[in-house]
Amino acid sequence: MLAIKGGKVFTMSKAGVIDGGIILIENGKIKAIGKDLAIPEGAQVISAGRKVITPGIIDAHCHAGIGEEGIGFEGRDYNEVSDPVTPHLRTIDGINPEDVGLQDALHGGITTICTGPGSANVIGGEMVAIKTYGRVIDEMIIKNPVGLKSAFGENPKRVYAEQKKSPMTRMATAAHLREAFVKAQNYLNKMERAKNDPEKMPDRDLRMEAVIRVLKGEIPLRAHAHRADDILTAIRIAEEFGVKIVLEHCTEGHKIAD
Repeated sequence: MLAIKGGKVFTMSKAGVIDGGIILIENGKIKAIGKDLAIPEGAQVISAGRKVITPGIIDAHCHAGIGEEGIGFEGRDYNEVSDPVTPHLRTIDGINPEDVGLQDALHGGITTICTGPGSANVIGGEMVAIKTYGRVIDEMIIKNPVGLKSAFGENPKRVYAEQKKSPMTRMATAAHLREAFVKAQNYLNKMERAKNDPEKMPDRDLRMEAVIRVLKGEIPLRAHAHRADDILTAIRIAEEFGVKIVLEHCTEGHKIAD
């Protein structure tokens, strides 16, 4: 048993802020929080003094672990720029638990993150929610996947224009995403029709399986978009295919909030 005594405890609940609070922790989990809790005999006691205590902070969008700090190319694994449509990529396969960025996050009070591919691709891959501490990524996972990363606007067209390949315009970015959804719909229909005839079952397609999870509503499309027109394009496509969407960044969202 661990007891943290004193300090100003921000519970983030109906209990509000407790001055001189006590937090009891057992087996790595918070067991109780209060003002006058009895501290069990033999418990390790940490005096918080006049410090402020808050729950662990959650970062809902980052690239920690997959875009390692201070290493350069060796640790730069968040953008697979060989193909603009890579839904089958899984963030967990690129995370280094020893990334300094994860350590920095933890030291800053961030205990949980949603991390994933960058915004070079129209579809970048599956994102994951993890704890920022641990030595083995499989033991750090909270939920996997938590969304399929997509990007609109300047980044995909900039990256692939340099390679003289599509998408080089916002129109092409949207078209690539629509094509991926249509292919996934067709793949899903083939599987449905082949349920009673295994010989007609299409070959397994990891790309389509990832997109199907979005079509079925199992995970949202997590759309990188800054400009108002890009935000509207993302929403338009989500409505067109009836999928859940989370807008990332949404810098000019205030312009179209009404």
